[in-house]
Amino acid sequence: MPGRMKPVIASLGASLVLAACSAGAMLATPSPTPSPTPTPTPEPLAALVDGRGILLSDYQDEVARFEADQAASGTDLASLGDYQRRVLQSLVDRTLLAQGAAAAGHTFDEAAVDAELEQIAQARGGSEAMGAWMAENHYTLDSLKRALQDDALSAMMVEDLTQSIGESAEQVRAAHILVATRAEAEDLLSQLSAGADFADLARQFSLDASTRPAGGDLGWFPQGYLLVPEVDQAAWSLAAGETSGVVESGLGYDIVRVLERGNHPLQPDARRFLRDQAVESWLATRRTAAPIEIYGAP
Repeated sequence: MPGRMKPVIASLGASLVLAACSAGAMLATPSPTPSPTPTPTPEPLAALVDGRGILLSDYQDEVARFEADQAASGTDLASLGDYQRRVLQSLVDRTLLAQGAAAAGHTFDEAAVDAELEQIAQARGGSEAMGAWMAENHYTLDSLKRALQDDALSAMMVEDLTQSIGESAEQVRAAHILVATRAEAEDLLSQLSAGADFADLARQFSLDASTRPAGGDLGWFPQGYLLVPEVDQAAWSLAAGETSGVVESGLGYDIVRVLERGNHPLQPDARRFLRDQAVESWLATRRTAAPIEIYGAP
């Protein structure tokens, strides 16, 4: 099974929301968002989120930072699709999280922002080096303060949303055998019915090189975690010791067996998945409930 990775694009290395968009993982906005055009206000806006504006200049600078990060990593921007829309969506989501934190009573006032700036400046070698870094990364003092405040409040909201995720959760431990054709899968099912060992067959015939040496063992995982949903759904439909029929997916044809199920300690990546799932569920609700205006070209 493929790994679960999400590159980070936030220039400060601290943003919890902007991290999602470089992998194409940003969620769809209610309507298409072409590159924003200025609104007829003293400070042009790219979007208005529940009464709070996202400055067009902040959006443009975030796009510039994203493009610079991609260029530094050797990524062809043409391969990323509508990344400008995803950058804007990430700013909208960060704003929603910051607003949620404020509504929950969290604060990160100007004194806290100034203290954070001082720490960053010291880490970068003083005010002169900090000024050079800001210019290189398309930050003004005001825009950097806004970003720091929103990042801090967003982190507080994420922490609130994920407090219920403990060190363990209901999970299944499953194994699978992946083959190229239905006929191969049917033949393997016949061998299993005749008493063949599942792990031995997986080691001999499975096309999944990452799990084949372990007899097809996928390990423990929470519901929805696997990147192949058909296999995930099959595993969660079975009791411990049960074996599925032939499961067709975009990768081929699988046979799935549940080895164990129950409350089990979460691996770090699985815990991050549940955290992201909780945050996304909250954001999906807020995107529907909050008035959001995107100022784009017609």
